[in-house]
Amino acid sequence: MIKSALDVSLMEMAYSLAEKARGQTSPNPCVGAVIVKQDKIVGWGYHQAAGKPHAEIIALERAGKEAQGATLYLTLEPCVHWGKTPPCADRLATVGLKRAVISTYDPNPVVYRKGVARLKAAGVEVVTGVLAEKQARLNEAYNKYIVSQVPYVTLKAAVSLDGKMATSAGRSRWLTSAESRQLAQRLRAEQDGIMVGIKTVLTDDPRLTVRLENFVKKRWFRIVLDSSLCLPPAARLLKNPDEGKVLIFTGYKSSNEKAKRLEERGAEVIRIPEKKGYLSLAAVLQELGKREIASVLVEGGPRLLTSCLEQKLVDKVFIFISPQFIGGEKAPTMFEGQGVSRLSRAARLKSIRTFRLNNDLIVEGYF
Repeated sequence: MIKSALDVSLMEMAYSLAEKARGQTSPNPCVGAVIVKQDKIVGWGYHQAAGKPHAEIIALERAGKEAQGATLYLTLEPCVHWGKTPPCADRLATVGLKRAVISTYDPNPVVYRKGVARLKAAGVEVVTGVLAEKQARLNEAYNKYIVSQVPYVTLKAAVSLDGKMATSAGRSRWLTSAESRQLAQRLRAEQDGIMVGIKTVLTDDPRLTVRLENFVKKRWFRIVLDSSLCLPPAARLLKNPDEGKVLIFTGYKSSNEKAKRLEERGAEVIRIPEKKGYLSLAAVLQELGKREIASVLVEGGPRLLTSCLEQKLVDKVFIFISPQFIGGEKAPTMFEGQGVSRLSRAARLKSIRTFRLNNDLIVEGYF
């Protein structure tokens, strides 16, 4: 099937709609739709949150009878199964569409190619592959989670030019600029949750919230790895349940009494296996996946960042580099452990993008 410059332009419009719900639809993907008839846009919509109508259904409702003989532009293949909403492909097949331009197939094994097949069986001309690379980036967390059932892991760290995350006295406020910290908050807002180690909580007593004025409240998880249940019941993290569900991962040998006190404060304590004295990060991710947590932002500290990297559990990184030298053997560095003995074994980023915010340098990349 032939795709035209007009197809590309209208698919761009559909993606601009999908972007409006970035970070709000999990565990569903972000999807946008536009319906055009005789060079006129007669319907449009985007999926706003899990459980709410899908983009193509919203567009159909707006188009009404004008959908007959029209062309649908959709950023992701329509679903064919019952979930919290009915199958979209069945509805699309009944309204008399002439043509459907679909950016890419849905990687969900339940849907993959079946939605397109349903439209073709109804006599709809289908074009695929228009701006498919945009879907890969927009829904990178969904694309991994829906196949593997474990969350997409983004590692974020702020460091000095010599790789230090704080001074030898543990002070790190503020290592980076206000602009960088604002971006860090936007990264949080796009995830389902944030994960830190217990040392970070004991040192900083953070709330682990999203601090953006326009942040739309959503399902949000604050995840702490605490093998010995050292988290104080009076921690700020536990003061306001409305700021997000607190999940505490611990080992099987930790105190039942401590677990009970934390659960009384609203936290969920999850026991998982340990290996060589450390919690199994693979087990952590599996448990998060069971709770439909499709993405998680790992913010440290150094031991957790190192473990995630060494165990090859990281999908994406954002490193914020401040133009200053801190020094000090006891100052925490971004990565610890023994490291690699050969450069050929070093973890290397792909698809790297660098940019500046104020005087900070940000490195974004993938594994």
